[in-house]
Formats: sequence, structure tokens, C-alpha cells
Amino acid sequence: MKNLQLPEDKTILKDKVILVTGAGDGIGRQAALTFAKYGATVILLGKTVKKLESIYDEIVELGAPQPAIIPLDMKGATVKNYQDMALTIIDQFGRLDGLLNNASILNSLNPIEHINEETFDKVMKVNFKATFFLTQSLIPALKLSKSPSVLFTSSSVGKQGRAFWGEYAFSKFATEGLMQTMADEYEHIGMRVNAINPGATKTRMRAKAYPGEDANKLKTPEQIMPAYLHLMSDESIGICGQSIDL
Repeated sequence: MKNLQLPEDKTILKDKVILVTGAGDGIGRQAALTFAKYGATVILLGKTVKKLESIYDEIVELGAPQPAIIPLDMKGATVKNYQDMALTIIDQFGRLDGLLNNASILNSLNPIEHINEETFDKVMKVNFKATFFLTQSLIPALKLSKSPSVLFTSSSVGKQGRAFWGEYAFSKFATEGLMQTMADEYEHIGMRVNAINPGATKTRMRAKAYPGEDANKLKTPEQIMPAYLHLMSDESIGICGQSIDL
């Protein structure tokens, strides 16, 4: 995956319907833009309407398919919210071809002794519980696609625990487990389920975790898009259950 380049064919996602969580910032925002540039109808899910409207306008200006907006705060959303959303997607689009589970939050880095119930619940709710129930609710819509692809944005601390990363690391270990379980359960019907660890990328979350780091030395979200695009396109048929480090 390291040598992938953005393809010249701008139609590789043509007619696909793809939902991106955390679409207002960072990797999610760039993924939504990239998917739209390559022909997808993108459903933008995030908590800040102003940010979603900004990327909506940018996609429209590109001449890409008209996107849709779902303003939803995953900290407070219920299973019923996700189920209703899934029914609306089926009603309006007929199916869902791709899902990028990108939304995550990072609390301050702390030793395990200092983790309290409030921050534990908040991080685990967004990064894992909400992600699981959103994905679960969308499975019927994904089953209506000819070649559905589900991507989870993971992290190196979800594969090898690291001091002070606490609940964020726990949530990413859980995400890796969800990806593996779901891949094994649905690969037989042609659903691809994979995870991407983007590595050190220039985002606001990275800046929060490493405030003294020179961000100019990091890769940008745009530079890692070839992998996201490849795994969301039919070119990745046959790749399933993989946790890919960029």
C-alpha cells in the first residue's frame, strides 16, 4: 500500500454511496473530498453543522455528485438514532456501498491510575460503542450493495499498548477486534472489512497528543488518501480482515 498513487481514472467510485463519520475535520474531511472527486455520493456525518456545510459547498463546487449531511453527535446519539438513519439511507439512496468509521476523540494522555469513569465512558462511547452500533445499524444497507466496503481508522496504540494512551488505546484495541470479527462474519457475502492505521499525520488530534512536535514534518491527510481510495474501490475486492499500517 505504501507505493499507491491517486489513480488517473476519476470514475472508480462512480455511483457509489459512501458514509464518512467525523467528516468535518482531518482525515475524515479529506476522505470525503477524495471520495467525491472520484465519483462517489458522500454522506457527511459529524457533530458540527458549520463544518459539514463547508465541505458540502466545497464538494458541490468541484462538480462532484451532490453530498448529503447528517449532523449527529456520537457522544449523545442513541441506537434508535442510528437505526432511523439507516432506514433513511435505504429510502433515499437504496443502499450503502461504503462506510468509513473515522470519528474518534482523544482525552488528555494520562497514567492508568488517573483515568476516571467520566473520561473513560466518553472516549469509549464515541470511539467504540457508538461506532459499533452505527455500523451494526448500517449492515442491512451495506448488504444491498454489490461490493460493500467497511473501513475503520485504527491506530498503532490499538495493536501495541503504549504508556499513558489509556482509554484511547483500549478503544482502538476494541476497534481492531470488531474489524476482525466482522470481516470473518461477512466476508462470505462479499463484504470487505478492513482497518487503516494512518500513522503520524498532520491533524488536530495529533497536535493535541504531541504539542511540541514539528507538524511540518508529518504527512498530510491528503498524502494518505491513495490507500483509503483503494480500499473503498472495487480494486480492493479480495482484501478483507486486514489491519494496514501506512
